[in-house]
Amino acid sequence: MLELRLVQGSLLKKVMEALKDLVTEANFDCSASGFSLQAMDSSHVALVALLLRAEGFEHYRCDRNMSMGMNLGNMSKMLRCAGNDDIITIKGDDGGDTVTFMFESPTQDKISDFEMKLMDIESEHLGIPEADYHAIVRMPAAEFTRICKDLSSIGDTVVISVTKEGVKFSTRGDIGTANVVLRQNITIDKPEEAIVIEMNEPVSLTFALRYMNSFTKASPLSSTVTISLSNELPVAVEYKIAEMGYIRFYLAPKIEEDEDETNV
Repeated sequence: MLELRLVQGSLLKKVMEALKDLVTEANFDCSASGFSLQAMDSSHVALVALLLRAEGFEHYRCDRNMSMGMNLGNMSKMLRCAGNDDIITIKGDDGGDTVTFMFESPTQDKISDFEMKLMDIESEHLGIPEADYHAIVRMPAAEFTRICKDLSSIGDTVVISVTKEGVKFSTRGDIGTANVVLRQNITIDKPEEAIVIEMNEPVSLTFALRYMNSFTKASPLSSTVTISLSNELPVAVEYKIAEMGYIRFYLAPKIEEDEDETNV
């Protein structure tokens, strides 16, 4: 038996909006510690990991570990029927082939329930190794969204370089080149506007902007984003979800064909 009750139903709606264009179907894993998902996008280039800890729910009951295969587009359609202030309850039976979403208005004068068929989805759990990153950048999520959007009007890829000077986002395309440089700026009175750069060694990596723009759809969940970079490792782009967890995206760097692949 599974029963999860989330007072901030809008959180779940935002999570689905962040995921549904990247991942079409996935298994949600429920255990005593929380509600999680790990899935590759359809082209097997990007990986997403979601965690909503049990403590973040008003009521959380999961009698035994369960895996529920869902079509994220369909789940998103159902969640759009919930008001932003609604309380959302998710219910499922052990071995059942459906999941029920219940939406309650804050005044309790309207209760809707939607039942959705579950799917059998073959999926392998990919071990995400804990990595010591060469550089970690924390910055306002809205700023990262804006940079990715602006650069994608010029080129298809973004080079993210971290040096002691700051972090640089650059692109080149048929019409020209663009560079955006952010310097460390620790704003004490407005911590959400701070740009914090931790660097052990300089990093410069190239990524497809199409995916970066897709990741920024999670920015309504958090005012800040953390970008962790290391040479020869996928970038990790993380958005914290209130006090209850996170959504992390991983994307392998593009190897430039014309560059010498040995790190000089």
